[in-house]
Amino acid sequence: MLSFPLINDTSRKIIHIDMDAFFAAVEIRDNPSLKGKPIVIARNPLETGGRGVVSTCSYEARAFGIHSAMSAQEAYERCPQAIFISGHYEKYTAVSQQIQKIFFRYTDQVERASIDEAYLDVTENKIQSTSAIKIAKLIQHDIFVELHLTCSAGISYNKFLAKIASDYQKPHGLTVILPAEAKAFLAQLPIEKFHGVGKATVPKLHEMNIQTGKEIQEADPLDLAERFGVYGWELYLKANGIHQAKVKNSRQRKSVGKEKTYGKLLYFSSDIKEELNILSEKVAESLKKYDLVGHVVTIKMRYSDFTTFTKRKKFQENISLNEKLKTAATELFETIDFDESRGVRLLGVTVSEFGALEIGLDIQ
Repeated sequence: MLSFPLINDTSRKIIHIDMDAFFAAVEIRDNPSLKGKPIVIARNPLETGGRGVVSTCSYEARAFGIHSAMSAQEAYERCPQAIFISGHYEKYTAVSQQIQKIFFRYTDQVERASIDEAYLDVTENKIQSTSAIKIAKLIQHDIFVELHLTCSAGISYNKFLAKIASDYQKPHGLTVILPAEAKAFLAQLPIEKFHGVGKATVPKLHEMNIQTGKEIQEADPLDLAERFGVYGWELYLKANGIHQAKVKNSRQRKSVGKEKTYGKLLYFSSDIKEELNILSEKVAESLKKYDLVGHVVTIKMRYSDFTTFTKRKKFQENISLNEKLKTAATELFETIDFDESRGVRLLGVTVSEFGALEIGLDIQ
């Protein structure tokens, strides 16, 4: 068996959110009399001559062995007392959009995987938190309080592990797989639990005496590649906790901004200008990172009594460089009739209306 150096990037913080029995949960939420009953989202096979497929079902229905993609007829045979609901897909889509808006409160790095699940890269995030666990809990809280639905969250350093983690403790679970724990976690996992291993692949792996992640880890990757092609090599990497696919943004970034709340109030114009310079530097760094230039600069200022002012200005030239942004933010502040006696508790700087670099712009 050949030995391959395996390079693993463990620097990312990825959350996978998976709604719990989404369609059924929405129906139960909107009709509380359904709570605690076996709900199947499919047309009743007694009305269709046995045709139809289960979209999803409640956890009470799953106790009878019913699952997604099962024929509605088999679902009925397993649980004749089940309540069949044809489904209201426009409603489910509208709720999914509400969920997506909650995600974007915390990060713009959101990849919608389906109507009821998404990947979020929170390595950098809008609340400047270093804890992916905190963000996942906040998202679960927001979804529950605002939409009266539950979701499960998986947290790890790549998409593959986050996806597996979100399915580990359902419903309303939260599972974290740390880099140091990943190989051991995957080693004990049945191959049927590996996301991407389909029903046709399982018996082929069994033929190779592979039942768990540990046996994939110990397999010769050349044997796996010979049997399954590129997929075999990818499976070997995943079993060793390696998956380099990035979270693909589901929407285009519309603005870049930074703001700060001050425990000690700011009373002097000089202090405010200094803080605006610091915020401008951070925004400029983000613009450079995302290769963006904007045309609108906005500053926000909130007094101690929570009175808030915003000032914005559109520029013909591109705004991305540190000094240009500092100057723009300072000029905007000077247009505010500043009352030093009230004290400032929050400042913010934002750049928006992104466009291409002008030809000949001197970038330093």
